[in-house]
Amino acid sequence: MDKTELEKKIIEQYKADEGMMILVFVQWCINNQLDPISLYEKAYPDQKRNPLLTQMMENSVSKEEAGDIADETLLQVLSLFGNDDLAFVVSEEITNRDKDNR
Repeated sequence: MDKTELEKKIIEQYKADEGMMILVFVQWCINNQLDPISLYEKAYPDQKRNPLLTQMMENSVSKEEAGDIADETLLQVLSLFGNDDLAFVVSEEITNRDKDNR
């Protein structure tokens, strides 16, 4: 495998992994009755709509069909991809949810 092929493979793998990260985020939002687009836009207000976010929303399932996604799992996945702004917004939602459940 030459350097160009290796670079292409690495980019393809990153895109696939990024898609999984966004799918985890979208499914966590659905499981917690939150709008993924609103949260994403709150974290990244100057960014255009992310087409991968829209695609992953189409790939998500209902809360009843999905398994639980722990808050900590989502935060770790976001952190792995450097989505600190989104992790901050998610943390705020978790705090608000926990306050409401007291």
